[in-house]
Amino acid sequence: MWDKYQSTKKSATRNGFGEGFLEAGRNNPQVVGLCADLIGSLKMDAFEKEFPERFFQTGVAEANMMGMAAGMATMGKIPYTGTFANFSTGRVYDQIRQSIAYSGKNVKICASHAGVTLGEDGATHQILEDIGMMKMLPGMCVINPADASQTKKAAIAISNYKGPVYLRFGRPDWPVFLENEEFEIGKALVLKEGKDLSIFATGHMLWQALEAVRILEQEGIDCELINIHTIKPLDEQAILKSVRKTNRVVSCEEHQRAGGLGDSIAQVLVRYHPCRQEYVAVNDTFGESGKPLELLEKYGLGVSDVIKSVKKILE
Repeated sequence: MWDKYQSTKKSATRNGFGEGFLEAGRNNPQVVGLCADLIGSLKMDAFEKEFPERFFQTGVAEANMMGMAAGMATMGKIPYTGTFANFSTGRVYDQIRQSIAYSGKNVKICASHAGVTLGEDGATHQILEDIGMMKMLPGMCVINPADASQTKKAAIAISNYKGPVYLRFGRPDWPVFLENEEFEIGKALVLKEGKDLSIFATGHMLWQALEAVRILEQEGIDCELINIHTIKPLDEQAILKSVRKTNRVVSCEEHQRAGGLGDSIAQVLVRYHPCRQEYVAVNDTFGESGKPLELLEKYGLGVSDVIKSVKKILE
């Protein structure tokens, strides 16, 4: 039953990354780590302790870190770079484009503290456009897991994926509810089947959507809920299978409306199955300092916002 998805505990997705990164290193001696002075924040300290000869502290020099990672990939290593999402993308976009994406280097760009749930560090750190930036790079795989368990599995899986990857995760403690689910790059996860409307959610917003679906079910609204953890390559088949049944879509993401998951879904729909779509996303604004849950509510990413979008499209 779909209602098996209950929170068993809370843990930040960055914790899942740290556990997965360590296991990837144990599984493959070619995995190496680089970090721009944020080892504790990225939870890369366990890997550094166990494999000090395979870990490189680059300091606050993110552009140099990307260049080093590209060079290591050229020599057959599998480098995982670690810093905040803002510094993993906006600060080093030129280096990623020219040195990693253009030549398809096997670099894993691991980005923590994404979205408004970064919280108190404020707008300068709360990047909300990174998914759009990274998915536009040819050949770049973009993954945005929903909880710590899924992030751990993703961090392991990307070590076996050939090519550049952007792995996005977050800072706050968050419900863990997908421990018993498999993770496959590029394969959407159906949490609940339904007939009235399709909800596609990614990252932290999957839990928000899940809570909304539970409430809506009590009101007699039968939603289909699908986790799009891999935004590129996108599971178009799963999207179309759902939408051809429901003919209505709500997309949910902790990202700008422009350029994120919702736009990727809209591109599929306009080509193969045009229908109504509502976005639950940040509407063309920067964030601000505050508590993570309060910021989600302020910027239209609360459970109530998912419910409003569902009812709007049904009306």
